[in-house]
Amino acid sequence: MAKAVKKISIKGFKSIKEIVNLELNNLNILIGSNGVGKSNLICFFKILRALIDDNLNSYINQIGGASDLLFNGRKFTTEIEFELLFDIYGYKFKLVPTAKDGVSLEQEARYDKSNNLWLELGDSANGSSLMVDKAQQQSQDDYKSQKIYDAIKSWQIYHFHDTSATAAMRHYAIIQDNQYLRTDAANIGAFLLHIKSQYQDEYQKIINAIRLVIPFFDDFILKIRKSGMKEDVNLSWKQKGSDFPMQPYHLSDGSIRFICLATALLQPNLPTTIIIDEPELGLHPGAIIVLAELIQQASQKTQIIVATQSVTFLDQFSVNDILVVNRQDGASTFERLQEQDYKHWLKEYSLGELWQKNIIAGALSND
Repeated sequence: MAKAVKKISIKGFKSIKEIVNLELNNLNILIGSNGVGKSNLICFFKILRALIDDNLNSYINQIGGASDLLFNGRKFTTEIEFELLFDIYGYKFKLVPTAKDGVSLEQEARYDKSNNLWLELGDSANGSSLMVDKAQQQSQDDYKSQKIYDAIKSWQIYHFHDTSATAAMRHYAIIQDNQYLRTDAANIGAFLLHIKSQYQDEYQKIINAIRLVIPFFDDFILKIRKSGMKEDVNLSWKQKGSDFPMQPYHLSDGSIRFICLATALLQPNLPTTIIIDEPELGLHPGAIIVLAELIQQASQKTQIIVATQSVTFLDQFSVNDILVVNRQDGASTFERLQEQDYKHWLKEYSLGELWQKNIIAGALSND
């Protein structure tokens, strides 16, 4: 398995003026008021994924263009710098805005700890990555680029907020679309069918987790539907004590969102890094507690980065798991909490209560 991210440095990106060597653990819970910059850190990971997927400028256009990415705009910031370090490898580059509000990729380089050297890869006017080119060509003279490429390619940034009647997770997906769970769970039926047929133990763990939150839930039906040359499947299911086939539209928003979260966190082949923004949305407090347990379990096997606004969710974690995001002089700051700073307080209050009381900075009352 490729390695998790150990440190990141960002300069000139959205609300982030500069962060240097921010350490990431296997479990990272981001807290802070609305608008302080939690989502901007998650956007950093999305930028890297878009780069690896060879659609960087397309993605930047979708989110408003390069000008919207620059800290305080073009007059203040002329370029964005990104750097990430794994155990023994590293990767960095600059994004420079173009006249058409896209970006060029400059000073792209990868790091090798064995010789303590950054290898310059070059510049790309169209925003395509030379490191990705080398990895996809399986270049024998630069196999280390393949390691970095594989690590970032494995990231999954899940966003299960759209649970409306038209959401893809409530509809059919072709059964061949089952190699990984898509970011919006559009292929949840096909993915669960694949797990059920190939990984019975993991499938049963998913079912058990769902039953903790939805007591009347029995199992998925996952019956394949044939339509001409196509075979597809949806998230049909059954209740305990009944053989009536229930459909995805029978699931509440919170129920189907939890099903997607449980599947993501209990899947047999976990991504190297899982990023989720506010997974607690729409969940019952009891479901939030179960979700936190699943995240803790998953963090024993992979890296988890979660942004939250939930006091109940926060209460399930340790002080050292928490990264507090704030604004200082108009710029986002990131600080990992240290347990020794809160030992006295935690004798009387929970972590969530300390956040509400603003003893841990960035309380919800500051919104």
